[in-house]
Amino acid sequence: MNKIAMIAGLAIAASGAAADILLEIDLSTTNQVTISATNGLASQSASASNFTGMLLADFFTTPGTGFGGVLAADSGDLTTFNNPSDGTPSGFVGSASVGLNIWSFSTAGTVTVDAGVQAFTGSATWSLDAAQYADFLAGATSGDIYFGADTDDDIGGASVVNIGTYRVVPAPGALALLGLGGLATARRRR
Repeated sequence: MNKIAMIAGLAIAASGAAADILLEIDLSTTNQVTISATNGLASQSASASNFTGMLLADFFTTPGTGFGGVLAADSGDLTTFNNPSDGTPSGFVGSASVGLNIWSFSTAGTVTVDAGVQAFTGSATWSLDAAQYADFLAGATSGDIYFGADTDDDIGGASVVNIGTYRVVPAPGALALLGLGGLATARRRR
C-alpha cells in the first residue's frame, strides 16, 4: 500500500469517528439564546422520557448557574426528528449541574433518536436576563449531548446515551471581536 493511500484511509477513518454536531446554540442576540437543530445524524439509538429529555454536558462554567431552574421557551418547535413538537420546549439547570437540560419538547411521552438518522428538527428561543446571558456567554463553546439525562449525575447511567455534540455559533469570543471591530469602524469614520 502506498503512503498516500494509507494517509487518505487514515483521514477518512478519523473523520468518520467524529460525532456529528446535532444542535447549534446562537448567542448573537443580547439577552437571548436560540438552539437550532442541524441535519446531523445521531451516533447511537436512544429513547428517554420527554420529561427527562437531553443534557448539553459541561455547558456552564459554574454549577446551578444561569436560570437555576426551569425556563420556558418564548417560541419554538425544537424536538427530536422522530417525535412531534408540542411547541413548548423547556430548559433546566440543576443546582449542582453544569449541563443545560432541554426537556418537555414533544407531545410524545417517550422520545427517540435513531443511529444514522437526523437527530433533531426545529429551533427554540429563550429570553434571558443580563446575568443569565452572561452565564451563557461564559460557558463552553462545544460539548457532548447525552440523551436521557437531565443533570450531570445522570451521565454514566445505564440508559443514558451520548448521541453527538453541540456547538455555540458564533463562539462567544468571536462575538466580542465583532463588537470590537464595530467600535473600531465607528471610530475610524469620525
